[in-house]
Amino acid sequence: MIGRREFIAGLGSSTACLGAARTQDRIRRIGVLLFSAEDDPVTQARLAALREGLEAAGWTAGCNLRIDYRFGAADPARLLSCADELVRIAPDVIVTGATPATRAVLQLTTTIPIIFVEATNEVGFGVTGNLARPESNATGITNLYLAIGTRWLELLREAAPHVTRVALLFNPDFDSRSYVAAIEASAAAYGVQAVRTPARNADEIEQAISTFATEPNGGLLVVPPRPTFTSIQLIFQLVTRYRVPAIYPTRGLAAEGGLMAYGPNSTELFRNAATYVDRILRGARPADLPIQFPTRFDLIVNLRAARAIGLEIPRALIARAAEVVE
Repeated sequence: MIGRREFIAGLGSSTACLGAARTQDRIRRIGVLLFSAEDDPVTQARLAALREGLEAAGWTAGCNLRIDYRFGAADPARLLSCADELVRIAPDVIVTGATPATRAVLQLTTTIPIIFVEATNEVGFGVTGNLARPESNATGITNLYLAIGTRWLELLREAAPHVTRVALLFNPDFDSRSYVAAIEASAAAYGVQAVRTPARNADEIEQAISTFATEPNGGLLVVPPRPTFTSIQLIFQLVTRYRVPAIYPTRGLAAEGGLMAYGPNSTELFRNAATYVDRILRGARPADLPIQFPTRFDLIVNLRAARAIGLEIPRALIARAAEVVE
């Protein structure tokens, strides 16, 4: 799907090609490995933003740039296979989305520059050792701090004060332990019971949420990395059925149907990552590019989702939201 669109776009972009990086003597090549699935609308929005950022810097797919895409679809084996395919291509730079994708590529190369987006707390997760001057072949833009787990818990309790139990839903195939531990510590301080709720697939997600919902006063917190589009839709259905208030780590998930989300604009992060890709293509090294952190985190509240579970969101919380879905 992506390849056909880019081919058609390339046919009509001869004018743009004439002005795109005239000094380059060859077509440059980048690989993109995302943790998510190709058919996820959020994935497509992020890729569009990355391409827009690259075009603004003078790099146009089909003109002076070739982009090879791979999608892990939240499958560890597939993610590593996709990483291997990209490394074998030996592109000039690889862009990765989410910590598991970044780790998969780092397992296979110490030389190809990597620009990551949404890798979490790089030092803590072993992606790099120095935020100001990365000591590996990877740098980029993080999107979340481990401490944000406390904020998610606070917002969930503010929206639903009756919550005394919180299910921490995560995929055990990917390392979410640091997040879970941080949230558990905050939950204990608030007198809230944090329940580890691992789930790899649709059947496990349904079993986990339905079992958790058998007891009252429960809430749900989805721990990164972000589940696949199909899994997210299932989670929306289940929390609505069982009337469980939930908060999500990616702001777009509230617009898609979730009750609340808190985090940076990931689409903008991918657009900004194009700046680092451009610098690598023009000769910079990862060590020249300090790791960036987002400066703005937005709260999104979905009042339709609130009505569906019979929850009235406090006015003060609505007033602080950057976006309210009516």
